[in-house]
Amino acid sequence: METRIKIQEAQPAAWKAMYGLETYLASTQVAKTHKELIKIRASQINGCAFCIDMHTKDALKNGESAQRIFLLNAWKEADVFTDEEKVILAIAEEVTLIHQHGLTEETYQKAKDLFGESYIAQLIMVVVSINAWNRIAVSTHLAIPH
Repeated sequence: METRIKIQEAQPAAWKAMYGLETYLASTQVAKTHKELIKIRASQINGCAFCIDMHTKDALKNGESAQRIFLLNAWKEADVFTDEEKVILAIAEEVTLIHQHGLTEETYQKAKDLFGESYIAQLIMVVVSINAWNRIAVSTHLAIPH
């Protein structure tokens, strides 16, 4: 697959704005583990090989286990994820698949019981960010470095 337009060259201000969002996300309370689980799961749903490759490597570097990464597609049935992580993964899926039913009231209430509004807002922004990156990478055929 041939790489298409390079957004960072064609629209550097837009690229800079995306990195501005990443800078903000780096300063949030969201745990690295939570960020990587969100990024991997949303990228799986969106079929973004570039981002799956990047974020599984990042997760492993941050101490995530290969087993949990392998089970991420089946997180609802896997007992290796905490209740908090399962709510976070539900948020990731429901926001990524917003056209189906959006963030459900059930998931939102579970999140409210576990986290404060600030953390929920930050989680949503992590999901929004990775979905934007997935769409950039998939639409421009961003290649996985060898």
